[in-house]
Amino acid sequence: MTIMDYKYIKQLLDRYWKGVTTLEEEEILRAFFSQEDVPVELKPYQTLFTYEQNETKEDVLDEDFDQKIMSVIEMEKKEENKVRKPHILSITQSLKPLFKAAAVVAIFLTLGNAAQVAFNGDDDQSTADTAGTEQQLHQGASVAMGDSASEVMDSLQHSSIEQVTPSATIIK
Repeated sequence: MTIMDYKYIKQLLDRYWKGVTTLEEEEILRAFFSQEDVPVELKPYQTLFTYEQNETKEDVLDEDFDQKIMSVIEMEKKEENKVRKPHILSITQSLKPLFKAAAVVAIFLTLGNAAQVAFNGDDDQSTADTAGTEQQLHQGASVAMGDSASEVMDSLQHSSIEQVTPSATIIK
C-alpha cells in the first residue's frame, strides 16, 4: 500500500470514531488491519478490528437446545396445573402466636413483681417494725399485694352476716 492509502485509512478511522462510517467502510478497515504489515502508527488499532476473527466461538447452542427449553417449560406447566391441597390449620396452630404472647406477658409480669418485692422488701420490714402491719399494707409500692391481703382480712373481721333464724314459711 502506498502512503495515499494510509491517509484514506486514517480518514476512515476518524469517521469510525465519530460513528459515521458505513458497513462497507468498516469492512475495509477490518480487511486492512487483518494484514500482517500494518504501519507502526496504526498498530494499536489492529486488535480492535481483528478481534472477531481471532475470537473462537465457544458459546454455541446445541441443536437440541430448543427441545430442552420446551421440555422444561412443559414440566413447569404440568406442576402448575396439579391440584394442590389447601393447608388446613387447627385451632391450636392458629392460636399459637397468641399463646406465646400471653406467656411472654405473664413472664414479664412475674419477673416485674418479683423484682418489686426484692427491691421493696427491706423497706416494708422497717415500716412493719415501727408502725405495724396495717401501715405496711397501705404504704407498700405493690398495691396488688397490699390491697388483696387487707381486703380479705377486712371482710373476715367486719362480716355483716347476721344469724338468720328459720321462720315459718307459707306455702300456697
